[in-house]
Amino acid sequence: MAAEEAPYQTFASLYDELFDGELYVDWADYVQEKTPAGKILDLGGGAGRLAVLLAQAGYQVDCLDLSAPMLELAQKHAEEAKVDVRLLQADIREFSDWEEKYPTIVSFADTFNYLPTVEEFKAGLAQAYAHLEDGGTFLFDVITPKMVKESYDNFCYNNDDDPDKIFMWTAYPSEEENDYSVDHDLKFFLYQEDIDAFKMVREVHHELTYDRDFYEAALKEAGFENITFSADFGKKEADDEDERWFISCQKGASK
Repeated sequence: MAAEEAPYQTFASLYDELFDGELYVDWADYVQEKTPAGKILDLGGGAGRLAVLLAQAGYQVDCLDLSAPMLELAQKHAEEAKVDVRLLQADIREFSDWEEKYPTIVSFADTFNYLPTVEEFKAGLAQAYAHLEDGGTFLFDVITPKMVKESYDNFCYNNDDDPDKIFMWTAYPSEEENDYSVDHDLKFFLYQEDIDAFKMVREVHHELTYDRDFYEAALKEAGFENITFSADFGKKEADDEDERWFISCQKGASK
C-alpha cells in the first residue's frame, strides 16, 4: 500500500461516499430539461458525479474544481463509467487563462455559497459570464436565507451506520440578523485497527448566501439577462420559504 493519504485526500473520498447520489440524478435531470446536449462546463464539479451523468446523457463535459483530490476522484468515476470528462484544476473566481467558451455552464451543490465575500461571489459570476457563448445559459443553485437562519439553527446530524466510520455534522449560523452565513463543522471518526482507536478527520466549511434581490441585482450587474428563480429542481416557483433556489440566466447575444 502507498504512503498514508493526506487528510484532505482522505476527507475528499469520505465526503464523496457520504453525499446522496440521488441529488446528482435530480441535478442532471434539471440540466437536461433546461438545455440540449452539447458542450458544457461544470464549475466546482468536485468528484465528477454530475459530470459523469451528463456525459452519459450525451453532453461533452468539462469539470472544473480547485481541489486536486476531488479531481482525482472525478477521473476515477469517469473511468469506471467509461465516459470522457475533461478535468480542469482552477479557481472559479479566476480562470481567465482558460479561453474556451460554452453554450451552457452549470454550478450546483452550493458552490457559489462557498465564496466568502460579495466581491468574490461577483468575481465568480464575472468568470461564468466571460466563459459563456453569446446567448449561452448559466444554471446554478444557492441555499436561501431561510435555510441558514432556520434549517441550520441548532442543526446536528450523526451517521454511525458504519461503526468504523462515524460522521458528525454540526452547523453554526451567524447570530447577526442580516448576515446569512453558516459554518459547518464536519468530522469523520475512522477506526484504526492497528492502534485500536479512532482517528478524527475534520474540516470546517463556511457558506454565505443573500436575499433574492441581491442575487438578481448581482446577476444584472454581471450582464446576465432572462433571470428566473425556481425551487425543487425547477418544479415550483421560488419563494421565501424555500431552502434552495435554482437560478437560470443567459448571456445576451452580441448586438
